[in-house]
Amino acid sequence: MTDHIARGYCVQKLEDLDRFQIPVRDADSQDKAQRWVPVMAARVLVSIVDDDESVRESLPDLVQQFGFAAQAFSSAEAFLASESVNETRCLILDIAMPGMSGPELQRELKSRQKHIPIIFITAGTDRSIRSRLLADGGVECLFKPFSDVALLDALTTVFPKS
Repeated sequence: MTDHIARGYCVQKLEDLDRFQIPVRDADSQDKAQRWVPVMAARVLVSIVDDDESVRESLPDLVQQFGFAAQAFSSAEAFLASESVNETRCLILDIAMPGMSGPELQRELKSRQKHIPIIFITAGTDRSIRSRLLADGGVECLFKPFSDVALLDALTTVFPKS
């Protein structure tokens, strides 16, 4: 029987990942208490589309720490041309990018009958855009820099605990 190491836990089967939890503490909070969140199976693909290289390098690591598979793309066009468009179960999408913008990619996915939940991210400061994006079907809009807890909360909205 093969053991697997999953986020510091030794489990007998990969299916057992769903039963384990990881500690998360909001870095912005003065509260020292941690909350425990379930480790989700790595079978679920979360794709990240952002033209900022530092986001493409760091955000997949965080998403993987939450137990998801992650794939990063530098543009909306690159994401649309990939096989991942058919496998993605959640999209973390920058709003402002050269070429096709985040909201334009959202419209293109709708026109292709691809119903992928979208968590928008932006370095912009216009807070009024959030309500427009959510009204158009976005799950959440996070303003950079955002905490790991904020991202986890958005992902939990997409993938509620069963």
